[in-house]
Amino acid sequence: MYGATSATQQRVMVWLAWLLTMLILWQQPSVLAADQVGRLAEGAGAVLADTPGWELFPWWPRWRWRKWALVAYRRWQTAHRRALRTAYLARLALNGTLSLAAIVDWLTKQQLRRQLGALPVLYAVLEALQVESTINRLCPQTREVANGTVALVLILNRLLAPRPLQWVATWYAQTMLVHKVGVPAAKLNDDRLARTLDALAPHCRDIWLAVVSRALQLYDIDLRLLFYDLTAFVVQGDYAESDLVQFGFAHNTPMDKRKFKVGLNVTADGHIPLDYWAWAGNTADKATVESNLQRLCDLLRAHGWTPQQVLLLGDRATLDDKLALTYDDHDIRYLACLQPQKTAHVTLVKELPEAAFYRQPLTAARGPDGYWGVSVAVPFAHQAATATHRGLVVLSGPMRSALAQTRAKHFRELWQALRTIQEQAAQQVARYRSARDVLARAATQLRRSPVGQFVSVSVTGDTGSIQLHWQVQREARVAAMQQDGRYLLVTNDRQLTPAQMLACYREKDGVEKRFTLCKHDLQVSPIFLHQDQRIEAMLLLNMLALLTDSILERQLRQHGLRLTTRRLIEQLETLCVIETHCWDGSVLYRLTPMTPAQAELIHMLDSLLQFPCQRLVTWSSAGSSGPPVPLLPPPS
Repeated sequence: MYGATSATQQRVMVWLAWLLTMLILWQQPSVLAADQVGRLAEGAGAVLADTPGWELFPWWPRWRWRKWALVAYRRWQTAHRRALRTAYLARLALNGTLSLAAIVDWLTKQQLRRQLGALPVLYAVLEALQVESTINRLCPQTREVANGTVALVLILNRLLAPRPLQWVATWYAQTMLVHKVGVPAAKLNDDRLARTLDALAPHCRDIWLAVVSRALQLYDIDLRLLFYDLTAFVVQGDYAESDLVQFGFAHNTPMDKRKFKVGLNVTADGHIPLDYWAWAGNTADKATVESNLQRLCDLLRAHGWTPQQVLLLGDRATLDDKLALTYDDHDIRYLACLQPQKTAHVTLVKELPEAAFYRQPLTAARGPDGYWGVSVAVPFAHQAATATHRGLVVLSGPMRSALAQTRAKHFRELWQALRTIQEQAAQQVARYRSARDVLARAATQLRRSPVGQFVSVSVTGDTGSIQLHWQVQREARVAAMQQDGRYLLVTNDRQLTPAQMLACYREKDGVEKRFTLCKHDLQVSPIFLHQDQRIEAMLLLNMLALLTDSILERQLRQHGLRLTTRRLIEQLETLCVIETHCWDGSVLYRLTPMTPAQAELIHMLDSLLQFPCQRLVTWSSAGSSGPPVPLLPPPS
């Protein structure tokens, strides 16, 4: 305030000094020298600046008008040159000298190719499930980018092109999501993605239940038949302080790798993931069943289903004496394969004669492709509590044929190993000079072979003429072959027939297909996150991606389109939008030409699901000022 007042006073004093000078000049018309002006001003009592400038001559402009004029001239010069070039190109085009492609190249500033693919279709399913709004409601964000938006980008990335967190922004910048979501790619760096995972972690269960509830209400999914199974996901790195990542046993995973397990409930109707839970890698499969039953019963009751209406299928890792009684306690029906360990259960499977099976076929097929079954009563006892459930000893023709082929392969490998020992003994190799050494080497091969128990060996001769002999113990081999393909199914449902028990159990590969999708297409594993809460949040996003994939596939099949979501994504993968920026600042969006197969697929989607074609039009014209143009010709 003081500085502004002083400057104003100084300008007033300068104007007064010039006024006094003009009065003096008017009284004395003689021309004063330039050095006298200073003395006159000094005599008038004005204090002027030491350096002459605008302070002494207030009518001079304070800004650099010459620089402004130069900038304006250069702008005019640029516009003039562009106009001349445009006129020149127009004359060449009218004369036919210049092609339209050359004209577009002159007028184009830059062109960007953005991936479209199946984004509109997948985005529509996520919109219908209200994933973004649900996450924003349960996990609000006060910063610029909402958690629901970031989660939506991560889910679409898992579905289309799984990337580590540090590469998600690069993928996002190359897609039409930039215009649809409206968030610059620079704001989706790995730090923001990690903070979003931290924010989602405390609300994972609530988010999942809210989205699943929306799916059950919207798509009327049948819950009468459910599958439960576990799988393990391998992680990379050192997790010394993690409670979730541990060493443990799991099928088809290395023992020397840390892992965590996921239990998943899947519906038979469309193989929709209904509920999941993460477990430590050293958790036994049977230890997860009871808590899963409690969560599952709570979820069923919340949606108007009673446990008695549901049949839960599991494999041999989900049933023993204690768990059989636990199913009864929760009043839920189950069907599972029992791995015989108690003498009473082993006897039920092994002592049934072969002829008893062939009198009770379970399928119309015969021979190697047939199934047969014998009904039995299976007793269970645990801590003074007992129960008897219905059992079915199944003889599987395909399983027996597969085991026979595997056993024949092992016999061939064993014969080759024994022949090698015989040849080395005949050549008097140092380790095979005595009959005792040859017999010890042969016994070692028998112990290592899965079929060694069916073979006996002997040696004859002495040093220099040792002969190794082996033969198959036919009685033991026949007894083992009779047990091939047998397994025991158990249920507490009194209404299921033997044929229904087998048919239901054979459908349990639906949950295995979901696990395969997670590990291969969604690439859940390997995990590189090093905090349990971030692993749980990323697992939630992968499960939401799995839910989206499964629902879309179910809807396609229900409308008569025999197409998986993976196949749909592959067929639409080449669809891109060309984003053309012109020199005048306008932007043009054009969809790349479609193949006849893609056009037919989109017409089918438009007629069956009533959304994809229109959404492709909207997405491909994002940001343009004019109305969207039709993408496809009318169907013939």
